[in-house]
Order: sequence, then C-alpha cells, then structure tokens
Amino acid sequence: MTPLFFEYGDVKAAWYKTGKGKPLVILHGWGSSSDVMMPVARQLQDIRTCCLIDFPGFGKSHEPPAAWGVDNYTDLVENFITKTFPDEKVDLLAHSYGARVTLKLLAKKSFASRLDKVVITGGAGLKPKRKPVYFLKKYTAKILKMPFYLLPQPLRSKGLDRLRKTGIWKKLGSSDYQKLSGVMRETFVKSVNEYLDSLLQDIQHELLLIWGENDTATPLEQGRRMEKGLKNGVLIVAENAGHYAFLDQPAQFAAIIKAYLEPEK
Repeated sequence: MTPLFFEYGDVKAAWYKTGKGKPLVILHGWGSSSDVMMPVARQLQDIRTCCLIDFPGFGKSHEPPAAWGVDNYTDLVENFITKTFPDEKVDLLAHSYGARVTLKLLAKKSFASRLDKVVITGGAGLKPKRKPVYFLKKYTAKILKMPFYLLPQPLRSKGLDRLRKTGIWKKLGSSDYQKLSGVMRETFVKSVNEYLDSLLQDIQHELLLIWGENDTATPLEQGRRMEKGLKNGVLIVAENAGHYAFLDQPAQFAAIIKAYLEPEK
C-alpha cells in the first residue's frame, strides 16, 4: 500500500488508509511499523476507515531530529487526529508502545473527548516486575560507566562510545536497545524509563483490553493490573496467543473487535 505523509514540526511521518466508515486510528508497537498492523486493518476495513501511522523512526517515517519521549509521540498523534478529522470522533486501536501514547491521550482531558471506542492489546507503559538479573545488569552498567564520568569532555564521550561497542556492554542491554543507535537509542531509553501507572486512576474513558495469555513482552499480569487501575477497563484474555494476539489468533481477535466496535442494535 502506498504511504501518505503528514508533517509535524521537522518530522515527516507516513500513514496508510484503507476501508470505509468511521475513522479508526491504529498505532503499532516499538520496533514495529504499520506493516505488522495491516492484517487486522484489513479485517476491519469493511466497518472502519483504518488509518495506520508509522511512528517517527519506524516504517516509512523519518527519524525525529532529536531524542523523543512518549509526550512527543503523543503530540504527533493528537496533531494528526485534530487535522485529519477536525469534526468527528475517532476510534483507537493500540498495540504495545502505542498503548503508552494512548494512555497519555486519554489522560488529556482537553483531548480525550475526541476519542470514542478505545482498544489496547499487549499494552506497554506500566512498571514491570523485574527479576534479579535485571538489577544485576543495571548496576553493572553503572559501575562500568562511572570511571568515564571522571574524565573531561570530549574524552568522556569518546570513552563512553567505545564502552558501548564492547561485547560486555552489548550483553547488558536488551535486544531492542542493542538494535538501535543514535537518536533512536536515546528515544528508546527515554520512553521505556517512563512509567504511566499513575495515569490510570485519572482516565474516565471506557477501554477494552485484549491480552495474549502467553505474552512475554508485556505479561498478562500487566494487563490485569491495567484493568484494575482503570475505572472503566475490561480485560479479555486471548488463549494460545502471545504479544501479537491479533496475529496469533486473527479470527478470534477480529470477532472481539467487531463486536465491540459494532454492537448489535
């Protein structure tokens, strides 16, 4: 599908459009793109105009000029919806990282009224329960960096750059972190270190949560915690599905979404 483009500040972002009816904005996860979300869009295109955004730094969108945080991506999506659909409410379907943006949008009282039906699947953003190995890696990394902070610039930056290229440093980082460089590595760090648990209690919106029972990226425990923290959240567990429930159980996922978006009259 040929991408369309819109500009937000210095960023040129790609998006795709398919289907007919009320707008449904679809947000992908970290390290992904609209390509991954396209199968579910095609399943819903008979009842919704599906608009899939490539977050800056992913898919066909340009990288941001500097490290972005969740707020930057949130502002971009808000800008897109406001300009593309100025006179109508939109539905929203978000996967993984897209849930961070969605929670931020819903916490904006001035904007939340622009959203109607909202679905989060395998949503990220809550503080995960860490295993001991995580803290071992975290504090090992801090110890390795400590001597370089005693050096003046530019020696400090050069030393840290060399450290990040070593085998031991690469073993300390997550797989997502290791795949990145430059501005997107900094963006990743800013994003994953922001936890949105405190926003849940302020969200009045109704949310449908769909979680794969075997999700290891954002475990089901986080889905249950999100449901508990929201005033109007309902969790559905997809059996025999992981982080990509819409790909693991496409028919089941589409049936649930359609029943929610188009209730019987």
